Amino acid sequence: MLKDSILKFLKLEGFVNNLTGYLETRVELFKLEIREDLAKSVAKLSVYFVLTFSFIIFILFLSIAFALWIGESLGAVMGFVIMAGIYLVIAIVLLMLKDPISKNLEKKILEIVKKK
Repeated sequence: MLKDSILKFLKLEGFVNNLTGYLETRVELFKLEIREDLAKSVAKLSVYFVLTFSFIIFILFLSIAFALWIGESLGAVMGFVIMAGIYLVIAIVLLMLKDPISKNLEKKILEIVKKK
């Protein structure tokens, strides 16, 4: 009651109402923007997940095909051993280069986030 009479006396009641409405509208706008960004992110992650899964399946079948192809001339087991060795070499190289690769990926992700 005292607050209302002071606001009326100082003629700030309309200003306070407008300011309150403005803040409430800004909060609602912020919530909508967050929802929109979240929906876009989930959609992009879903697409990347499907693409990654498809690529992994492709690599798997390609590896099996190469192992069988190598196995025709060297023996069935040797084809798979050679393919396993190739993946071991790739894993060792990636293990040695993990810090530069992760730093480069971090920079790229930060650049993408800053653009938005």
